[in-house]
Amino acid sequence: MLDAYDRKILIEMQNDARIAQSELGERVHLSTAAVNRRLKRLTDEGIIKKYTAVVSPEAVGYPLTIVAEVEAESEQLDLFDAMKRSFEACPLVQQCYYVTGQCDFILIITVQDMEQYRDLTRRLFFQNNNVKRFRTFVAMGREKVSLDLPIDDQPLDAP
Repeated sequence: MLDAYDRKILIEMQNDARIAQSELGERVHLSTAAVNRRLKRLTDEGIIKKYTAVVSPEAVGYPLTIVAEVEAESEQLDLFDAMKRSFEACPLVQQCYYVTGQCDFILIITVQDMEQYRDLTRRLFFQNNNVKRFRTFVAMGREKVSLDLPIDDQPLDAP
């Protein structure tokens, strides 16, 4: 169970994961040693999944964001799992969601240009016998991109 200190640490870490533990301790009113122990526990328990940098796609030559809906031909477990693995293994697929509704997956894809996306569709979709159909949406702008979670001082089981 996360307490108020854990939540404050998570809020600060989402804002800047490079913050020094001594500075983090000052901000959340804990000693550096206590912050260190809590960060280790939060990481060990899988609450903190990864420390990373957010890189501008445009700055490294990937200005196009594509949202693709993918529908499977069959939900036979081995075929379905193979399809998921192909999406997970592709470095251009930034996010992959298994969803309910008219499609089975929503993919967030970042590419250099439409030619690269066309090549990717051939590999990921057309060469996969279990892809029934896919639909593409080209993002005209990146208005909000975040994996930050709203963390407050309320208990996790509060309404």
